[in-house]
Amino acid sequence: MLEENLFAALRGIVLAEFAALVPGLAPEVLARIEVTPTKDTAHGDMACNAAMIAAKPAGKNPRALAAALVERLAARPEIARAEAAGPGFVNLTLAPELLLAQLPVILKAGEAYGQGGAGRGKVNVEYVSANPTGPLHVGHCRGAVVGDALANLLKKAGYEVCKEFYINDAGAQVIALARSAYVRYLEALKLSPEAYIETVPGGLQYGGAYLIAVGEALARQYGDAFAETPEENWLPLVRDFAVARMLDLIKEDLAALGVAHDVFSSERALVEGGGVARGLQGLRDKGLIYRGILEPPKGKTPDDWEPREQELFKATEFGDDVDRPIAKSDGSYTYFANDIAYHADKVARGFSAMIDVWGADHGGYVKRMQAAVKALSGARLDIVLCQIVRVMKDGQPFRMSKRAGTFVELRDLIDEIGADAVRFLILMRKSDAQMDFDLNAAVAQTRDNPVFYVQYAHARCRSVLRAAPAVDAGADVSSLAAPEEQALIRRLITWPRLVEQAAESREPHRIAFFLYDLAADFHALWNAGRDNAALRFLQEDKPRETAARVALVAATAAVLRSGFAVLGVTPVEEMR
Repeated sequence: MLEENLFAALRGIVLAEFAALVPGLAPEVLARIEVTPTKDTAHGDMACNAAMIAAKPAGKNPRALAAALVERLAARPEIARAEAAGPGFVNLTLAPELLLAQLPVILKAGEAYGQGGAGRGKVNVEYVSANPTGPLHVGHCRGAVVGDALANLLKKAGYEVCKEFYINDAGAQVIALARSAYVRYLEALKLSPEAYIETVPGGLQYGGAYLIAVGEALARQYGDAFAETPEENWLPLVRDFAVARMLDLIKEDLAALGVAHDVFSSERALVEGGGVARGLQGLRDKGLIYRGILEPPKGKTPDDWEPREQELFKATEFGDDVDRPIAKSDGSYTYFANDIAYHADKVARGFSAMIDVWGADHGGYVKRMQAAVKALSGARLDIVLCQIVRVMKDGQPFRMSKRAGTFVELRDLIDEIGADAVRFLILMRKSDAQMDFDLNAAVAQTRDNPVFYVQYAHARCRSVLRAAPAVDAGADVSSLAAPEEQALIRRLITWPRLVEQAAESREPHRIAFFLYDLAADFHALWNAGRDNAALRFLQEDKPRETAARVALVAATAAVLRSGFAVLGVTPVEEMR
C-alpha cells in the first residue's frame, strides 16, 4: 500500500474491519471515527477511537468492542501490533515495511507530497483589506501573512482558492484622505494651506509624509487648477487620485512581503452600482428584513435612549444576540448593509466557503456577519481574528516610522529582518494569541530562533545532497532502523494528514509548528551521526546504507520545501 496519506489509508482499513464487527452503523457515526498520531510513540504509531464512538449506538461495551477490533487488525499485514488501551482506544504499530515504503512515495511526489485532490470546493480568502489611506503598518502585517499562508494551505489541500482584497473606499475615511492630500497639493504649489485647514471638519486626519508625493503628483498633473477653490470642484478627483496612489503603495508593500492578491474589490463600486440593494434583496425575499425598534443598549437609561423605527435584519434567527440595523435614520445604508451585500456578491460568484481575516478589534462583528451569510446561503463563513503585534528591539518598542510619524510601517519591519523571517515568525504563534515580535531574536542563530533553526535543517539537507551520489528513489531502505531515523520517517508521513487537518481548522500556524518539529528530528539524526560514525549519512564503504540515508535526507528536504511553500518562505541552500 503506497498511498500518500497513511492515516487515511489506515482509517479505511479500520472502517472495513469495523463494518464486519458492527454492520449497519449510521454514516454520521462512521464519520466521527478517526485514526490519529499517538502522543507517545511508546504507544505505537497511530490511535483509533472507533470502539469509543460506536459502542453506544451499537449497544456494546467499548472495551470489549476494542478487543474484538484488535483481534481483527492484528491479523492485517500492514499492522505489526494492535493493542486496546484506556476506556476503548486502539493503538496501532505499523509494520516496518509499510513505514519504510513511504520514502519512495515521498521522493516520487517531491514538493507535491501532501497535495490534496482537486475538486474540494471554491474558497474565497479575504485578507488585509486595509483602508486605502496610507502605507501598510505592522498592524496589517499579521493578517496579511496569516491570510496568505491560509490561502496557500487551502490550495495545498486541494481547494480552488481566490485571494481577495476588499478596498474600503466608500466611507468618510477616503474623504478625509482627499482633504489631507489637497493640503500636500497646496504645499507643492508653495501655497499656504492654513486657511483651508481651518475649514476642515475635525481637522486633518492623515498627516504622514507619505502624502507629500501625492500632492506633488497632483501639482504636476493639474498645475494650480484646483488651488484655493471650493471642495466641490476637486474633491471627487483628488479622492480618486489619492486612493489610486495609496493602493499602488499598498500593493508595493504587500509584494515586498511576498503577498499577491487575485482580486481587488471596491466597496464604492459596489455601492454606486446598486449592489447593496441587490445584496439585501435576498433577505427581503425571505422576510428577514422588517421595520422595528431596538431595545436600548446595555447601560442606557430610558432618559437618554431615543427609540426610533429602523430597518432591521432578523440576525437573532441565525445565532446573533440582537437584530441588526441595515439602514440609518436618514435612510442611508449602514456599514453592515454594505458588508452583507459584499458577501452576497461572493455567494453569487460561486464560493462554497468564505474566510475573512480580521483584526481582533472586530471580534464583536463576527456573529452578525456569520448570521447574515447563513441567512443568505448555505455557504460556510469562517472569521480568523488576528491580535495586534508589538515590535520590540533591544528590549524597547521599535522606533516609529519617519514617513508615517505615528506607526511602524510594514516596510520598516521587512527592511530590518527580511520578508521570510517576518512571515515565519508571525506564523509561529496562533493568530488570536498576543505576540511580541522581538527583532533581536529574529536574527539570532540559535534554536530559539525558529526561522534559523528550520532553515538550517534544510541547508544541512542540501549540503548532504550536494556531496552525495544521485538520489535513488528505489534504494533499499531496510537499513534505516536507528531510533532517530525511524522518528524522522514517522514525522514525514504525518505531513499529508497535517495539511488536511490544518486546512479544515483554518490554522496555518500548525504548518510552522510541524516544520520546527521536523527540523528538530533531522538535527537529532545529524547529531547522532556526529556521535556515532555508523549513523553518518555518507560512508564510502557502505553504499547500501549511504543510498538509504541519502533517500531519507532527500525526502526530508522535499517535505521542508513543501512546508515552506505553504508559508510563503524561500528555503535557503546554505547558511552564511
